[in-house]
Amino acid sequence: MPSFEYRGRDAGGSAVSGTADAISTDAMATQLLNSGITPLEIQEQKKKSDIQKEFIHWWNARKTPELDDLILFARQFYTLQRAGVPIIRAITGLADTTRNLQLQESLREILNDLEAGHELSSAMIPYPKIFSPLFVNMVKVGESTGRLDVVFLQIAEYLEREKQTRDQIKAAMRYPSFVLIAITVAMVVINIFVIPTFAKVFAGFNTELPLPTRILMGISDFMVAYWPHMLVIVIIIIMGIQHYVKTVAGEYNWDKYKLRIPIIGSIIFRATLSRFARSFAMSMRAGVPLVQALMLVSRAVDNAFVSQHVMSMRFGIERGDSLTRTAASTEMFTPLVIQMMSVGEETGAVDDLLEQVAEFYDREVDYDLKSLTSKIEPVLIVAIAGMVLVLALGVFLPMWDLIGAAKN
Repeated sequence: MPSFEYRGRDAGGSAVSGTADAISTDAMATQLLNSGITPLEIQEQKKKSDIQKEFIHWWNARKTPELDDLILFARQFYTLQRAGVPIIRAITGLADTTRNLQLQESLREILNDLEAGHELSSAMIPYPKIFSPLFVNMVKVGESTGRLDVVFLQIAEYLEREKQTRDQIKAAMRYPSFVLIAITVAMVVINIFVIPTFAKVFAGFNTELPLPTRILMGISDFMVAYWPHMLVIVIIIIMGIQHYVKTVAGEYNWDKYKLRIPIIGSIIFRATLSRFARSFAMSMRAGVPLVQALMLVSRAVDNAFVSQHVMSMRFGIERGDSLTRTAASTEMFTPLVIQMMSVGEETGAVDDLLEQVAEFYDREVDYDLKSLTSKIEPVLIVAIAGMVLVLALGVFLPMWDLIGAAKN
């Protein structure tokens, strides 16, 4: 039975308050009146489980839809359109069944706009965090050509390939990231807890310690004395970097630097070229005008540095240059991309040839990601070996000196 908090006045006019159980608010009011209390305010007490449910609902409502949610949405919408289900009925059904609360609420708002007479593409525009400009413009093209089902199938396939590439990169980076974190934690623990113990032993030798040991003990003393300050500095640096990367200049410089990271940078670059070629091919195949397609692709590549070069291609097209010349002038694209664009312009099949470029780079990225661990392992082994060597020299050299002195 629910519990209620109440405030009221008794027969003498004095203020009273308390809690009591009742079936409903009305029953609670009747109960108070029968006991001679005039209720002024009655509120149901929320149970801890209800508060937890509200928090979980609030947290889930903040979660932006992932690629899985958008792929499922696009696939289901394609199936419903293929079966001849009207758009309003299709959106209603998808809003009731989708797992992501933010996507669900957005679909309900889109449904209201559709019932008010708006097009689906224009109803999606207010939700850029969910439906990208490429997504919205593809839908707009599907509406104008009457092939909305085909467009949603293309969107689903594009998002599936995008998810596959992202998952591969995450899987490849998981092992080296774990090793680097483990090395960092080990160094901190050793310097703060292990080396000070050995330092007490070495202090009783009454002799000059070897250079590696003095360096190791100096680092340990510094970390023990100033670790709170170092922790604060590290947090400030991380927050500063995060803030800088969110700025326009910071995002551009970080995306440019990512493409130059040894071993990993070339993989990211080819994955970005694949994303460029596939999104460009999809836009052109759907009938999006060339200038508008380049603008959409610049937002879809997910790299500010590459995006700026794509936008420079758009400006070149507007000046009357050919697609191949504008792409070559950026000095960013590989000879394969330039050659395919050139042949595509001559044959009128730019979309098909760019699709082949995307598939080629997908295969290269897939192969490189599978062999990434074997390429990074030697670097990690050298780093771990160096750490072990420094620790061994710093800890055991004084002991060997002591044993040698004892023998003499």
